[in-house]
Amino acid sequence: MARKNTVWARVYYRNTTGEELRSVLTLMGPGGRTVELHCAPAAHDEPGTCETPRIPASGTPGSVTAIAEFMGAGPVEEAPLLLRAGSERAPGAGG
Repeated sequence: MARKNTVWARVYYRNTTGEELRSVLTLMGPGGRTVELHCAPAAHDEPGTCETPRIPASGTPGSVTAIAEFMGAGPVEEAPLLLRAGSERAPGAGG
């Protein structure tokens, strides 16, 4: 998401599994700048959001990418990846 000279990532979710999940929301900008946020979606059917801090934009909004990953609970090396979703670059953006 972008507003004026600020960018951030947001994901909306609904955890209908009835189980504990983990998620990571990553905002990647030009020059290797990365913001990563770990969220714990509650184990119920209510909608929720996870949002990175807002940071100053350096470049065009299309030069920033966001990735949301949701995985099962348990040790990281054993937790199954359930969903990975990413933003699309704006038309005409390099990459």
